[in-house]
Amino acid sequence: MNSIYIHIPFCVRKCAYCDFLSGPASKERQDMYYRALSREIASCAPLGELKGPVDTLFIGGGTPSLWDGDRINGLMENIRKYYCFSEDAEITIEANPGTLDAARLKAYRRAGINRISIGLQSADDRDLKALGRIHTFEEFLENFAAAREAGFSNINVDLMSSLPGQTAAGWERVLTSVLKLAPEHISAYSLIIEEGTEFYDRYQDGDGLPDEEEEREIYHMTKRILEQYGYHRYEISNYCLKGYACRHNLGYWQGSQYLGFGLGASSCVGRPGGRRRRFSNISDMETYVGASGSPFALRRDNRILPLTEQMEEFMFLGLRCVDGISKSEFKEQFMRSYDGIYGKVTESLLLQGLLRDTGERVFLTEFGLDVSNRVMAEFLIDEEH
Repeated sequence: MNSIYIHIPFCVRKCAYCDFLSGPASKERQDMYYRALSREIASCAPLGELKGPVDTLFIGGGTPSLWDGDRINGLMENIRKYYCFSEDAEITIEANPGTLDAARLKAYRRAGINRISIGLQSADDRDLKALGRIHTFEEFLENFAAAREAGFSNINVDLMSSLPGQTAAGWERVLTSVLKLAPEHISAYSLIIEEGTEFYDRYQDGDGLPDEEEEREIYHMTKRILEQYGYHRYEISNYCLKGYACRHNLGYWQGSQYLGFGLGASSCVGRPGGRRRRFSNISDMETYVGASGSPFALRRDNRILPLTEQMEEFMFLGLRCVDGISKSEFKEQFMRSYDGIYGKVTESLLLQGLLRDTGERVFLTEFGLDVSNRVMAEFLIDEEH
């Protein structure tokens, strides 16, 4: 599978918890970036780094829905000029309530976007204010209804739990409020306090946040309630109705090729198990704009991934998914036996109740998913391999 990511690093206001490469910018600065992004897309196309049609496109940010229908349509026309898309390509745009309206949503659909990811975060207006969001829950409801009216039949809602002052009962109210709308997909993440954010200054010592026991209760409640409403958990933090798993994200977790355009965007191209190359764009706006017509001047950390690192990533990313990894796919990609590389590790984790091994597939147990970071660390490969 081939994927493209396009980064639009602009937002109305930086949220208190956000450490993404994003921030407010004038219209002139956004216009300048749009032209630079167009130059980058055109200059990369002759390199032929993606073989075959594009299966998923994700426009992320920042807040891509700051850009109106004409601007997004121009972006889509530009990308289609240089890249062929599969007939059933999944094309997603991230959007924030407070930046959407009916005309904009209809224009996005006309531009070929068929999936929208709306960053709600909470259905409680007090939480939204504390997070620094620009919208209310009522505005989200209006935007969600407008998205349906515009023809979006594949909508994701982003939610964030373990917020300051949040209780398990409060989180349950958030979930049930959103579930009444029956979105096709829900991403439910736990708040992470990142250095360099407003929240880091306020909450780095943990005071004011749910304690470990309450956070664990919230975590388990999420799965239980969403399953009651027919949502399948297919990745640690992602749930969907049948047939609506995010193909773009699955591509990342399953080792597909992806090409990133825009400020700070990452790419990974080449056949898994072969000459696989990773690089990322520079993150300084002025330098990006000046170098946008020259791909090799834009890129940093351009390197070929050693086979051992590829195998580690196969495990780290694959085990994020509830279905886990395939031993036969491991052998096909790396020409090595899974059991020969990871047999001892797997045996140890099986005894601890952290993994299951069907003979063909290996995946985390419920307990393993709870402590997934600790489990992943076990799949680092010794030098002797």
